[in-house]
Amino acid sequence: MRSLVPADSLVYLEANDLAAALQPIVDSKPFQQAAKSKPDFAVLKGVQLAVAVTGFETTEEKLTDENSVGRVQPRFVAVADTHAWNYQAVAFADQKLGQFVTDIYGADVTQGVIDKNNGKYFTWTSNDGRKSYAQVTDSIIYFGNDESAIDKCLAVRRGEADSIAKTGKVQTADARTLASGYISTDGVAQIASIIGLKLAAEIGEDAEVQSAIAGILPQLIRGSITEVSWTATNTDHGIEDKYSITMPVNIAETLNDTMASMGDGDLSIFRWLPGDVSTATIYNFRNSLIAWRFLMFPARKTLDPLSTRAVEAIIAGMIEEYGIADADRFLEDNPGGIVTARFSDDEEGSVVMRNVSDVRKVDSALIKELQTGTHHDQGDISQTKDGDLAKFYRDGKLIFGSASAVRKLYSDTGPNTRNLLDLAPRTFDPKSAVVTIGNDNETAAKVSEFLLSQQTRNVPVRSTYSAETKFTKTGIERRTISDFGLIGSIIAQLAAD
Repeated sequence: MRSLVPADSLVYLEANDLAAALQPIVDSKPFQQAAKSKPDFAVLKGVQLAVAVTGFETTEEKLTDENSVGRVQPRFVAVADTHAWNYQAVAFADQKLGQFVTDIYGADVTQGVIDKNNGKYFTWTSNDGRKSYAQVTDSIIYFGNDESAIDKCLAVRRGEADSIAKTGKVQTADARTLASGYISTDGVAQIASIIGLKLAAEIGEDAEVQSAIAGILPQLIRGSITEVSWTATNTDHGIEDKYSITMPVNIAETLNDTMASMGDGDLSIFRWLPGDVSTATIYNFRNSLIAWRFLMFPARKTLDPLSTRAVEAIIAGMIEEYGIADADRFLEDNPGGIVTARFSDDEEGSVVMRNVSDVRKVDSALIKELQTGTHHDQGDISQTKDGDLAKFYRDGKLIFGSASAVRKLYSDTGPNTRNLLDLAPRTFDPKSAVVTIGNDNETAAKVSEFLLSQQTRNVPVRSTYSAETKFTKTGIERRTISDFGLIGSIIAQLAAD
């Protein structure tokens, strides 16, 4: 399939059998709990699919006289080889794709069909002006939201342009692979700009801070990441997504040395967290202080001095929100990993947990309001005057951060049978420098509703996922295990939009 899309594609995804790629999603326990039935993928069996993003379009939608929201629309083309007769491919585009576009756009979608490019050319137009297009030639369907993207693919088919296969960047997947993908260097650059704008809009209303984030973060990402590849496979624990992030040699080798894991990370601290926590991450660095000090290395290598100082100030402000005044002193004595956890989708429910061998030393690294009034022998909570932050010590552990989350752990802390670690979907590689476990309460309902085009059961459905991150001499290797995988996340996003 990679021989059918242009070489300059920014993002590329492919599946050798679309039905096989989707089946593990609907076979998962959370999907069956959320859905009233199972979709039949018989019509998709053997269908090969490639999706290429050829560009991004940014628009601004005015909400009020003073406020507006930016929207990013990827220009994409999906190429499907149905391996069917041409009349069957035309019927699929007419009926299935036509219904898909109607479901996405809503009512009042008009369809037009003409003979073009030695095949049938479909155009769907919504009442608000949005359009989708499809070209059916032989057994192949080209479908997208941008005519130029389809034209580029047809030029590849005619031999007038190179395909992404000729770049050698997309590696051959083995037979167990459900799907795979690739983001080019140009793709990383454009996505970096989008991420910068998104985070700038979410970070607050300070115009200077927003401007700094929007300008600096894309530079940092572009200077630190060369390209990204991805594969998805089905395992006994769920769908396994592997991401390989390639970085410049000097940055990758430095991170490999400074972010090295302790070799045999102790994940037992996860057992102090209840099973319904939103997400928790443990940092098992061999030397947390060195890892922290070299965290700014990519910034110093890619940014000018003024921008670097701005990044340092932003990071310092972020850790102070947890109650840490001196990061170096806090990390200097670190027997075991450091855990950050969030109890809700906002930062108000965030806490930090760590083992402590020297209480006074660690205590002195916190903001002064958290240092006073603590009774270590009783494990009492120490809280700031405004009631936002709190901390307590118990059984050689320090737990601090959002007062509401700290109080929750204070009333019910300690290992228990329904803890987060026991609910994780797999065992972990002890060499992983970073391990994350989390709960997802939304994807099951969104995926089942999208695939079935009907309301799901009115019951909350939770799925648990895990992720491991390693730093290598070429970049970053990340592996996730979940019920829905990246494919499910994309489907859920389509349902949300």
